[in-house]
Amino acid sequence: MDIYPAIDMRHGHCVRLVQGDANRETVYSEDPLAVARAFEHAGARWLHMVDLDGAFEGGHRHLEVVRAICGGTRLRVQFGGGIRSLDAIERCIDAGVSRVVLGTIAHQRPDVLSEAVARFGERIAVGIDARGGIVAIRGWVEETGTAVHAFARRMEESGVRTIVFTDIAVDGMMTGPNVDALQSLLAATKLEVIASGGVATIEDVRRLAGLAPRAPAGCIIGKALYTGSVRLDAAIAIALASAPPQHSQGTTT
Repeated sequence: MDIYPAIDMRHGHCVRLVQGDANRETVYSEDPLAVARAFEHAGARWLHMVDLDGAFEGGHRHLEVVRAICGGTRLRVQFGGGIRSLDAIERCIDAGVSRVVLGTIAHQRPDVLSEAVARFGERIAVGIDARGGIVAIRGWVEETGTAVHAFARRMEESGVRTIVFTDIAVDGMMTGPNVDALQSLLAATKLEVIASGGVATIEDVRRLAGLAPRAPAGCIIGKALYTGSVRLDAAIAIALASAPPQHSQGTTT
């Protein structure tokens, strides 16, 4: 299992939201590059970045920040938020992004998703953000009516290899991940699943790494790192001591 420290960007700052609510924002840093370098120093190999402005409004707001982090660290960057066209995907990859996470467009434009997978292969992942077992899009503000498992199977049929699964109810709450929902998804699909949302303690990391019959391929940690309730180096050590990563390492850029 890989550990993905998270940087969520809004108005140029590193922030964390509670359950995706833009009105419940905490700013943790005004220097995303410095934060990324600190994560790298602690031993991270991957970085999960989200453009919240893009997720809410569409388009890119922070691509130059992403480019600076890709060029200024050795981290492999997984990036999402507001990426809703093939041209946008290409700009992200040109900026140095190793894996692009698609959300809204994967649900609304399966033709674009299929073309993206055909062109970029494993560098495409899909974010499945769920509220009560139903997929939500457009920065989590619009529910689709599509069940998580049905959507995951559709992604698998489309050739997607990796999904990022977020249970919105626990995101930013520091109450622990929704392990039952995660295990159910892992059992329902052969996709590589990166778990996101709710990690609050090092025991949460240990529990995810030890899930059987298979653990998630990765675990995204955000607020717990910023508040100090989880040390990144300790989380990485637990992940490395668990079963060999199921997730492909992606393309180093």
